[in-house]
Amino acid sequence: MGCVTTPAPSAPPGRATGTAPTVPDRRSALRAGAGLAGALTTGCCPGDAARPSRPARPSRAPDASAGSHPAAAPRALARQPAQIAHGPRDRPRVALTFHGQGDPALATSILGTAERAGVKITVLAVGTWLDEHPGVARRILDGGHELGNHTLRHLGINAMPEAEARAEIQGCAHRLRRLTGSIGTWFRPSRAPRATPLVERLARDAGYPHVLSYDVDSLDYTSPGAAAVTRKVIGEVRNGSVVSLHFGYADTRTAFPALLHELDRRGLAVVTTTELLS
Repeated sequence: MGCVTTPAPSAPPGRATGTAPTVPDRRSALRAGAGLAGALTTGCCPGDAARPSRPARPSRAPDASAGSHPAAAPRALARQPAQIAHGPRDRPRVALTFHGQGDPALATSILGTAERAGVKITVLAVGTWLDEHPGVARRILDGGHELGNHTLRHLGINAMPEAEARAEIQGCAHRLRRLTGSIGTWFRPSRAPRATPLVERLARDAGYPHVLSYDVDSLDYTSPGAAAVTRKVIGEVRNGSVVSLHFGYADTRTAFPALLHELDRRGLAVVTTTELLS
């Protein structure tokens, strides 16, 4: 499902310096993050600057282009259906996908939490969001995450005439290419979990062989509270799940550390969508 967010007037995240981030012990980071989520839920000040007490260990510098172009996707993706809702059910891996829109400070916080926990996410960005916050595209890729297309204006694309729907897909693709050199691997329709046959064809024509749907909807865009977001996802997630989340909601940011902790506790590894399907 889609949603409308109103970006807050905060400064866009800057470009990464190119220095490899440090990632603490993964389980320690997840436990620490879950504790922070509990503190936020009970009214304490956000603690994005807090770090786990264990010393950080250096990680391999992420490849900013990894998974960001259709040519980089493994051959296994060619065997996937035109519309993908989940990955293989026989492997304990899940993909957390985020609709890229809203306050970039929330997006930066979520990206930082993921990186400290040693996990990678998939972001489907709205084109107008990239116009307003151009640095966020490179910030996502520099963190080793995956970046894709969620239309230009985040309107109901399935109900549009062909020319308008094509402009929505190609408009966002153009911005992604201008900012990153790539249109991204994945396209997700706006305001709908699945694309109509027309939109599916237009996405393919634009260079996206697959439409990325999902099998778990967090409903975070309804602002149900952080605990409800975590319960909804954990209650439905299973091997191979693709989870729909949104950057633009405080509940999502607050829930994210606890969500990562619960997934890790259940033995579910968080990977990019390309990794999930490869």
